[in-house]
Amino acid sequence: MAMYRKLGKKSDQRKALLRSQVTQLIYKGKIKTTEARAKEVRKIAEHLITLAVNEKDNFEEVTVKAKEARKDKDGKRVKEVVDGKKVTIYDEIEKTVKKDKPSRLHARREMLKVLYPVTEVPEDAAGKKSNTKKVDLTDKLFTEYGVKYAGRKGGYTRIVKIGQRKGDGALEVFLELV
Repeated sequence: MAMYRKLGKKSDQRKALLRSQVTQLIYKGKIKTTEARAKEVRKIAEHLITLAVNEKDNFEEVTVKAKEARKDKDGKRVKEVVDGKKVTIYDEIEKTVKKDKPSRLHARREMLKVLYPVTEVPEDAAGKKSNTKKVDLTDKLFTEYGVKYAGRKGGYTRIVKIGQRKGDGALEVFLELV
């Protein structure tokens, strides 16, 4: 018996397909696909969620000093003239940041191997580069799904059959996070 389904694709295409579907499942929570693809995506997604559950609290809070540009009432940077040049004025502030411990850092990098970067575009600014923001799916896995599925031992996804596709008769399903 084979270790995995080949899905009628070459290896590079198959890997790209599975990565994109896992990314969309983590981002949206539900995808519509064929049954064979869903079973392969389920394996990968459940592994990522298990990593997140195991490492959700494995970090330490560290206080660091950082420089931040001083801003005026309009939100623009305050500048002053020094030696004939305009220079931005910076204030020193203390920030608390989460520092991953080695095993959590490894888990984060394993997730990043699989997940594609996601950019969120607001509907009113469709087609424009302004107001777009990058979504950190690894952080979403740790903070949202890691906490949500902490008491569960596997079984984070559900496959719901919805019928055959009209064109080729393939069985279509919804793959969703429980």
